[in-house]
Amino acid sequence: MKEKIASTLFAAAILALGLTFNSCGNKKSKNNANTEEISGRISLSGAFALYPLAVKWAEDFQKLHPDVKIEIDGGGAGKGITDALTGQVDLGMVSRELSKEETDKGAVGFAVAKDAVVPTINEKNPHYAQLVKRGIKLNEAQDIWINGSLKSWSQLIPSAKESIALFTRSDACGAAETWANWLGKHQEDLKGEGVHGDPGVATAVSKNPLAIGFNNIGYAYDNTTMQPLPGIRVLPLDVNGNGKIDAEEDFYATKDQITKAIAEGRYPSPPARDLYLVSKGIPTDPVVVAFLRYILTDGQKTNDAVGYISIPQEKLDGSLQQLGK
Repeated sequence: MKEKIASTLFAAAILALGLTFNSCGNKKSKNNANTEEISGRISLSGAFALYPLAVKWAEDFQKLHPDVKIEIDGGGAGKGITDALTGQVDLGMVSRELSKEETDKGAVGFAVAKDAVVPTINEKNPHYAQLVKRGIKLNEAQDIWINGSLKSWSQLIPSAKESIALFTRSDACGAAETWANWLGKHQEDLKGEGVHGDPGVATAVSKNPLAIGFNNIGYAYDNTTMQPLPGIRVLPLDVNGNGKIDAEEDFYATKDQITKAIAEGRYPSPPARDLYLVSKGIPTDPVVVAFLRYILTDGQKTNDAVGYISIPQEKLDGSLQQLGK
């Protein structure tokens, strides 16, 4: 009889313990996005520069929260900021600093990653070996894209005879604005044949041995192998202007090398820049807030793996405080 009572009490204790664990497991956490039971939809659009990383964040977040659906569309930073301010999407992907006009309209930016814009040339340029040894100076880039006075490869390589095939972006985008900022101007001041989107410029440059353009590093390098994409190569920046690429300026062989140089400040800013997710006002939708919190915390671990640079902790903490950490 005593053994039966003891057995009954033990079973009851196990049942009670199980109920306690189940109760804890079903409880929603207000502080940790990874343990919240949430559902809903999140929409993003905008900068090609941020698109690959945003897709990875979304995939990882949806593994943690299967009932959340995330839709991501490209289209350039101009589309991202417009869509966010007009309520077409929850978050706009923007690859440049916000303007006063945009913040006056309620745009709030959360810095989520860092990368850079780089000049790109065709790997079969007949003067490729000489070009990568000498690089390109700031004033030369200004003469190509702004002044229009540098139109021939002979002005960089004396033995050359061919004209430069110059490309720029036709869509309002952070890459073009950031590149123009390095040159002291704005996107509308850039000369060249306009091509839509980062992939468009990369394709145009890869098809023309005499081409020069500019791309986000995510479209100059393979995000898996970290090697340059077929057909295009980055033209090194001669930062100190001495007419050659010194050892401390030579970091373009792989994406790992250039991201390290950006993180260390050896690549100038601009054209290095922060990448933002932008909302109209501080987000209040719990699902959107949880996604942003994830990106600003655990999601930062993804940045390096995908070939981006993490945001300094102090800046991340400021964004979390905005969200009501």
